[in-house]
Order: sequence, then structure tokens, then C-alpha cells
Amino acid sequence: MSVNEDPRTEESGVAAALDEAMEAAGIREQRALISRILGAGVGLGQDGTSRLDLKITAAAVEEMRAAFRLFAPYRGIPKVTIFGSARTRAQDPLWVNAEAAARGLGEQGWMVVTGAGPGIMEAAATGAGPERSLGVSIRLPFEETSVSGLADSDRRVEMKYFFTRKLMLVKESSGFICLPGGFGTMDETFELLTLQQTGKMEPMPIVLLDRIGGTYWKAFARFVIEELAGAGLVSVTDLDRVVVTDSPQKAIDAVAGFWRNYDSLRWSGDRLVLRLRAEPSDAELAELNERFSGLCATGIIERSAPLPEEVSGDDRLELPRIVFTPRRQAVGDLYRLIGALNELESAPAIPTGSGQTGEAVASGQAE
Repeated sequence: MSVNEDPRTEESGVAAALDEAMEAAGIREQRALISRILGAGVGLGQDGTSRLDLKITAAAVEEMRAAFRLFAPYRGIPKVTIFGSARTRAQDPLWVNAEAAARGLGEQGWMVVTGAGPGIMEAAATGAGPERSLGVSIRLPFEETSVSGLADSDRRVEMKYFFTRKLMLVKESSGFICLPGGFGTMDETFELLTLQQTGKMEPMPIVLLDRIGGTYWKAFARFVIEELAGAGLVSVTDLDRVVVTDSPQKAIDAVAGFWRNYDSLRWSGDRLVLRLRAEPSDAELAELNERFSGLCATGIIERSAPLPEEVSGDDRLELPRIVFTPRRQAVGDLYRLIGALNELESAPAIPTGSGQTGEAVASGQAE
């Protein structure tokens, strides 16, 4: 039962009161969704929810509001989130690589999002520069959490809860670079892999960047392949979406290059629509079908006009698209197809500031 279907809300006249409150507040847009949010708060009171649970709810909503306001002015700019250890010292080879990757993407028009702490986060913010940095920090009792350049900046928001912070570090970005770190970094990395494996986030470039000659991410990949895939807990192709490198330039190329031709996707029943920046030729489409025949559960990869639901939603109608019915659990193959689309001769050059400029979280997660 949804909040708006709660008979207590209707019988008590709360719904009408909420409408009056929105009218008095001058709220004219998205009133149905705002009514759901307000109704959920009223419902918590009707349920006799404990004070602790109410404090968690209130803080979470307040933190999300603050983060939404932080990101709102920059919605038209692609962003990359850089994760890594807060304990990495200045001029450590990992620091140097994080700073170089952030600087390179900043020069291509990207903004860099970090946890606004020391270590790798400070290195990334330093590389991007204050005008291209945004921070989502966390209050911790045993760790230093401030970072020079963002500590007193209006480009930073502070969170109490990890779950709201992780949402905002992922939601707005079109690419991710993870450097070696402790439990927090591993948590963030596994969060990204889980969201993409389960389809709760649209395909995004994920780069695991190490120091030159480092073994941290190679050992991680070996663990995933030998232990997780070896035991049948994940697919052996699940790491195909990840780029493991010790080169900042390769990290930059992987993030920006992911958006060279691929733009976005949308499901229509069992069919998957991929929107592109350039339409593939007949020969290119034939080659894609030969190369990725195993990706399709039925039929072939073919060009398509915008589907009816795309038309009704005015959803990227100007872009060429291909459509096919993929096998389930074929995420690794999907990433290889996106890579192949980006390498087509018809694909345009990588533009400055490439990447999605909207929300990175797929509609399946947001709904």
C-alpha cells in the first residue's frame, strides 16, 4: 500500500491539508511527488514511529535536500567521482596518479566529485582545482574529514549517514575512478559493481587505478575471478565492465571514451534500446551482429526509430538508436558491445566535456 492509499490519510482529511500546505508554500510543480513525501512523514507520525527512527528519517531527507541543492547548478556538466583512501599521504604515487587523472578530466570539461576528505580525495580535488570540484563529506569520530580547498567551500556538503553520502557520490556522476583504499573504498567499489550487475544503475565507466606496477587491483580482480566466479557466485564476465590500469591517461581515456558514441539506454519490455551519437552503417551493423550474436536472446541487433514510450516521454528523440533483446545476466557482453560501438569508424571524436549530463542512477533505482 502506498502512502497516498493509506485510508487513515484520506479519512482524516490529511490529503486536503497537504494540498493546502503546498498551495500556501507556493509549490506549483511535482505536487504529486511532494505530496507523497509529506504524506510519508504524516504516516510515520500515525504509525507511532520511535524518536530514533524519526531522527534518522528527518536527517536523511535533510541531507539529500542539501546535496540536491549542491549539485543542481552543475547538472549540465559531466562529473566523475574519485574514490580512495583518506590515509594516502601527499606525493605518494597513488596521490600523484589521482591528481593527474582529475586534472586531465578537468581539462576536458569534467567536474570531479570526492568525499571531501584528505588523502586521495584531496589529491583529486587538487588536480581538478576548486572551480571543478564538488565534495560530499562524512562526519566521523575517529578520522580526519576536512580537506584543504573544500573545507569552508560552498561546493561541499556534509553528511551524517554513509547511505545518503554514497547515494550522492554515485547518483550525479557519469564515471568512476577507484584507487586503493581500506574498507570504505572497498565498500564503494562493491557498491558500484553491485548497482551495475543488477541493472540498478545505467552502464558507466569504472576504472580501478593503481600506482605504477601496483598489485592492489590485480589481486582484487584475481579474487573475483578465482573465488567468486570460480564458485559460481558471479559471472566470469562481470569484470569486463571494469578497466584495471596504473596509468592516469588510460583512466582519463576510459572515462571520456565511454561516451564517445554511446549516449544512454532504455528498456521496452524485454527489448533494450541503445541511443548513439552516430548511426552505424549497414556494414558496421552486420559486423556487430556477427560479433555479438551470443548477446541476443532472440532476433538480431537492428536500427530503430524512437519507440512509442520514448516518443511519449520526449526521450532523446533526436538520436539514432539500435534495439535488441539481450540475454539476461549478460552485463559483461553489453559493456563489450558499448565498447565496440565507441570504436566504430562512424563514431564521432571524443568531445570536450563528454559524458551524460543528467542523473546517473537508472530509472529502476530512482522509482
